[in-house]
Amino acid sequence: MQLVGIEMLNIFGGSAYLDVDQLASHRGLDKTRFDNLLMKEKSVALPYEDPVSLGVNAAKPIIDALSDSEKDRIEMLITCTESSFDFGKSMSSYMHDYLGLNRNCRLFEIKSACYSGTTGLQVGINFVLSQVSPGAKVLVIATDISRFLVAEGGGVLSEGWSFAEPSSGAGAAAMLVSDRPYIFQVDVGANGYYGFEVMDTCRPVADSEAGDSDLSLLSYLDCLQQSFSEYQKRVPDANYLESFSYLAFHTPFGGMIKGAHRTMMRKMLKAKADVIESDFEERVFPGLIYCQRVGNIMGATTALSLVSTIEHGEFYSPKRVGCFSYGSGCCSEFFSGVVTAESQEYLKQFNIADKLDQRYPLSMDEYDALIKESTTVRFGTRNVKLDTGFLDGVRNSSDMPRLFLKEIKEYHRLYEWSQ
Repeated sequence: MQLVGIEMLNIFGGSAYLDVDQLASHRGLDKTRFDNLLMKEKSVALPYEDPVSLGVNAAKPIIDALSDSEKDRIEMLITCTESSFDFGKSMSSYMHDYLGLNRNCRLFEIKSACYSGTTGLQVGINFVLSQVSPGAKVLVIATDISRFLVAEGGGVLSEGWSFAEPSSGAGAAAMLVSDRPYIFQVDVGANGYYGFEVMDTCRPVADSEAGDSDLSLLSYLDCLQQSFSEYQKRVPDANYLESFSYLAFHTPFGGMIKGAHRTMMRKMLKAKADVIESDFEERVFPGLIYCQRVGNIMGATTALSLVSTIEHGEFYSPKRVGCFSYGSGCCSEFFSGVVTAESQEYLKQFNIADKLDQRYPLSMDEYDALIKESTTVRFGTRNVKLDTGFLDGVRNSSDMPRLFLKEIKEYHRLYEWSQ
């Protein structure tokens, strides 16, 4: 069978973060309920960070690791997002330019809520499998941002929606898909997908979010069970407990995944509480460690969980990882692949944990000021020059060059490198 999967994978978790325990206290949230989120930190987008800058910063280390000839084999660049700022122009055109890619390249964008990153990955996988251009590579960039300007008015917001702020992050995942799956070798044809219409969470206006947190949880649980059942039809011997050494989930927040895993263990295996808890710690928790530090980065979150699984799991021998992706509205997919010790070593070149450690720790006063400053750039902003002096120390906190938004001139976004 032809090999295909992820050759390289990198995460950019933003330039600044907030301790979410401080946020919960500041907002007066029920701390007992908050602790169930299993969250520690959330990446926070600066006013001069946007989905393009986040995506380029995730992809740049991958591009820099390629030879010129390898770089020229990237024949498709897919951006996956629910945070685009133009109804027509794809953000992939900006990323293509700042990454210096070959012009003989397809550029397009996918929207499917938090399922978008997996959609892009599967499109890339099938392009490689098609062999219409043998040896070609696909760069998939899932990038999303949440300024958390919640939509006002109406009765759609549930009481629990206030708990979305601590878990809403900003960041990007870049995946190079090819026939050299050094990071993640996909199980070709082992996919279960499931979708239906539901109004659980949405972005009804360009810069705001709304939703029903209880309905979203129920939709997630339904899709997890149904997509895995569909996976079993294509892989008849698949067993939720025995087939996968690890499980990587789209993670709005860790507590939701713990509850989803508990539900699956009960329904699929009639497992007892002690078995469920032990299994969660062994197979699921490794995939939550980075999610606890970054928050929900929408289309990039399943990739974030996969990276966390690879870096914190034990892969002395090849092991299968089951992945679940969910996007509100909704569509979902359960798929799988194999990770090896070489995958783990290969991933280390991107120093993801170190880069998360380098982020600037925001105080609550800085966070509140940042939220106000972030209204400078909204959907449809025609002309603005960004205040690059705002939290200036953050821009230069990394030892690697990073891209930032500099100006919007007649709707055209202009960027600059920090070094």
